[in-house]
Amino acid sequence: MIRAILTDIEGTTTRITLVRDVLFPHARQRLAGFVREHRGDPDVAAIVDDVRRAEGGASDEQVIACLLRWSDEDRKVTALKALQGLIWAEGYRSGALRGHVYDDALACLRAWRERGLRLYVYSSGSIAAQKLLFGHTEAGDLTGLFSGFFDTTTGGKLAPASYEAIARAVDLAPSDILFLSDHAGELDAARTAGLATTWIDRDGAPDAPRAAHPRATTFDEIRI
Repeated sequence: MIRAILTDIEGTTTRITLVRDVLFPHARQRLAGFVREHRGDPDVAAIVDDVRRAEGGASDEQVIACLLRWSDEDRKVTALKALQGLIWAEGYRSGALRGHVYDDALACLRAWRERGLRLYVYSSGSIAAQKLLFGHTEAGDLTGLFSGFFDTTTGGKLAPASYEAIARAVDLAPSDILFLSDHAGELDAARTAGLATTWIDRDGAPDAPRAAHPRATTFDEIRI
């Protein structure tokens, strides 16, 4: 019996263009200036120090160059994700950014919560960034719908061990959790860990490698 929903964000609850065409470019444009302006802030200082150690004692400017390179390569590095989250927080506070959730996803998340299902998010974006997105949507603050958030500090999304760790963290058997994603590798890893899965295929394109997973083009088609 499914007792909890674990959902991806990009391409699943949220249009993929928000992250690709809005959030990432905003963070990339602001990155260098933000680090220089906030170098004395503890959170930024910790990120700079992490990158410096990883890069063998790089200078601040070399750290910035490294972060920009990682951004261009779309690297799933925790330090970069944390910095992007800080930049996005500034953008959300100023009103320059606004989160997005598909209407069908919002309606189903609310209905599932009312039915007593626990809702969780697992994304490569930092937990702080996840809360910002769901906290500043066109529909208002949606963070109260969720019982918890998970990011790459739990582990990579292509590793079955990450989903096993999430199941332990929420004190449920893996088979009690339904994972929603638009990514084949993530779905395969979750299924290997024992989770139920549904492939969210909003484009409706045929894709044989993912045919083994139940498929839904909208949340309305998900059967629990």
